[in-house]
Amino acid sequence: MALRVDYEGSNEVGVFCKLTNSYCLVGIGGTQNFYSIVEAELAEVVPVIHTTISGTRIVGRLTAGNRHGLLVPNSTTDQELQHIRNALPDEVQIRRVDERLSALGNVIACNDHVALVHAEISEETEKALQEVLKVEVFRVTLGQNSLVGSYCSLSSQGCLVAARTPPETQRELAALLQIPVVAGTVNRGSELIGAGMCVNDWIALTGLDTTSTELSVVESIFKLGDNQPTAINSQLRDTLIESML
Repeated sequence: MALRVDYEGSNEVGVFCKLTNSYCLVGIGGTQNFYSIVEAELAEVVPVIHTTISGTRIVGRLTAGNRHGLLVPNSTTDQELQHIRNALPDEVQIRRVDERLSALGNVIACNDHVALVHAEISEETEKALQEVLKVEVFRVTLGQNSLVGSYCSLSSQGCLVAARTPPETQRELAALLQIPVVAGTVNRGSELIGAGMCVNDWIALTGLDTTSTELSVVESIFKLGDNQPTAINSQLRDTLIESML
């Protein structure tokens, strides 16, 4: 299922939350409504970890992770690292990486098998992705957008990319990832897919402004609920693309 939530009035829920199949990180803040929804849906299945990264709440943008592991930037404090390590399931590895592009969530989009990364990330980070997250790494750009983590969101079921991503790029991605890829928006026309939502294999959280059309595309591509990718008919996609132009 896909849920609409907001974090202290912000629709950019992917900025403050990192959701995977084995844990969920949320930024510490005063937004009880957000926490109660997230914990009601997830707490019985995966640990919901309240934390900061480098003293900030934007945990979704600063980290990259999947069910195997979690990468955090070098600026993460020892206390934060210890707190997260204690709360994570035992089989999940955590590692600090010294990466110049330190907002890891902006430059890495990954599921449990594959990572799409910014063309300029360091070899060390690429190696950490392979060792800790156990993924195959592909350096890509989404048309004009090099921040793959901001403009795309993927699970093991499907991938949603920014509406203006060229069709040939979508086809290349689908071949690389071996999952369906579709272009769309969240939060009433925002192309910042990764920042505007977070998703794992059974649930997606999007901002409150996300329209029902956008939500049905999200549910369909990520196979949440009853929707399947075939349900994204051409009319629905035309509506989305027209609203962008």
